Amino acid sequence: MFVPARTSVLIVLTLWLLPWAESAGSGPVESEGDVAVTRLIAQWMAIGDDDLQAFYAARAMRPAWRDANVVAALAAAIATLDGDGLVPSDYGPQTLLGAYGNAHAAVPRAEALAQFDVQLSRLLITVLHHLASGKVDPAAIDPDWDLPRAAPPLDFAVVSQAVDARQFETAFATARPGHALYAGLRAGLARYRDLARRGGWSALPRQSAALHPGDRHADVPLLRARLALVEDVAEPPPDTCADPAAATPMPDPNCYDDGLAAAVRRFQRHHLLKADGVVGANTRAALNVPVAARIDQIRINLERARWLLPGLPESFVLVDVPGYQLSYFRPGGDIWRARIVVGRRTRPTPTLRSAITHLTFNPTWTVPPTILREDVLPKVRKDAGYLAQENIAVLDASGARLDPRGIDWSRPGNLILRQAAGPHNALGRVAIRFPNTHTVYLHDTPAQELFEFDRRALSSGCVRVEHALEFVRLLLDDETRWNADAIAAVVAEGSTREVDLARRVPLILYYWTVQTDADGALSFRPDLYRRDAALLAALERPPGQR
Repeated sequence: MFVPARTSVLIVLTLWLLPWAESAGSGPVESEGDVAVTRLIAQWMAIGDDDLQAFYAARAMRPAWRDANVVAALAAAIATLDGDGLVPSDYGPQTLLGAYGNAHAAVPRAEALAQFDVQLSRLLITVLHHLASGKVDPAAIDPDWDLPRAAPPLDFAVVSQAVDARQFETAFATARPGHALYAGLRAGLARYRDLARRGGWSALPRQSAALHPGDRHADVPLLRARLALVEDVAEPPPDTCADPAAATPMPDPNCYDDGLAAAVRRFQRHHLLKADGVVGANTRAALNVPVAARIDQIRINLERARWLLPGLPESFVLVDVPGYQLSYFRPGGDIWRARIVVGRRTRPTPTLRSAITHLTFNPTWTVPPTILREDVLPKVRKDAGYLAQENIAVLDASGARLDPRGIDWSRPGNLILRQAAGPHNALGRVAIRFPNTHTVYLHDTPAQELFEFDRRALSSGCVRVEHALEFVRLLLDDETRWNADAIAAVVAEGSTREVDLARRVPLILYYWTVQTDADGALSFRPDLYRRDAALLAALERPPGQR
């Protein structure tokens, strides 16, 4: 393996200094055995991997694991990795002290101690990388993965100091993504694990009729107890839930009161349900998801956070696909958000990382092959006037216009269908472009009513953005040339116009099934594209197994 010149020089310098360290009797090398172990480590590091070289270079090739108390402290720290959704037993903490004892009993002892030291250092580095950028390779479970993973460099000087001080949580903390989203997911995992230890929650009867605010029903006490675990629930006010037949009015425990209705609406918002306070089939189903399933869901998304969060730029656009939301994290810290429509399950919006480079005002729309085959051709065959109604031209491969009446639509051949720009164009008034291999983009839409739906997986893969022209104004970031009036004037002209952004804006299309809301609460989403199960199975497998 290639050894960086700087590391090679440091290894040679360490070997040259060892005799001086022995004669001086100072520094961390304290015995003849330690000197021999240090020499072996230095020799092995000449062909070691870069991380091991950097770790031992930070400590002048001194062994790290000479003390059983340090080994025990690492084992105890590894046991806390369940707080990050990882599986502590993957890293064998229960075997470390036994391996330490075996190394000390082995002959020749120096070689065994050096091997143990390097192996344990490699284990620590593996743990740190899993915390920093994830345990699972996303490309191994998602063939359409198109997002480079950032592997943040580890600060091995800090890691080495943490080892010597037995403060492994310090090393773990420096490796974890330092983002509020990750901290919120960890806090949520701890909370739901505590709920599981206390027995979780009981399911509401599925066959019951829908509950409306003001109803009286035997399911209400169970609903109140369930929501009290995850939402603030007010006590039933006597004036709305009193039993009018009682001589002394007392709150009726079966009354679905205003305070409980407010908690239900909060729960519905946190689960992407219509926040109407009505406990119908969908709300009951979300309430009845077991706590163990919610814990797994949080663990899955902690791993997704480790894939994404390292190396995030200060300003970027994040498309949260299952959450149906676009967030523009603007320079200076402001966040602009909009509702979106994403790809349906059979035509999913991909996961990718790119940068917005240019815009198309008054775009035309060339019908993609899949939409042509599966959507448009059946409509043309059914209604000969469909193309004219939708203002769609028929072109040959060279772009020459054809008469649709002369085409055998049962076998149309290699044709291009292109919808003219205009208020009814499928892309609306603007398309927002970025390089990618999936030929997807963000765009406006004439079907603004779709943004009122609670579940908006309705497109063929591209992302429709509410208030798209306001978003474009922010992207252009030039109030002199591109204020709202100037953009409206370009749109009103009706001609197609390409505009380059003065500054490329990083863009991420991502898949979360748990997020944190603006108020810090966990927001659970349906697994829109059924990706959670494969990731959970991969998280459960020990490292190195497929």
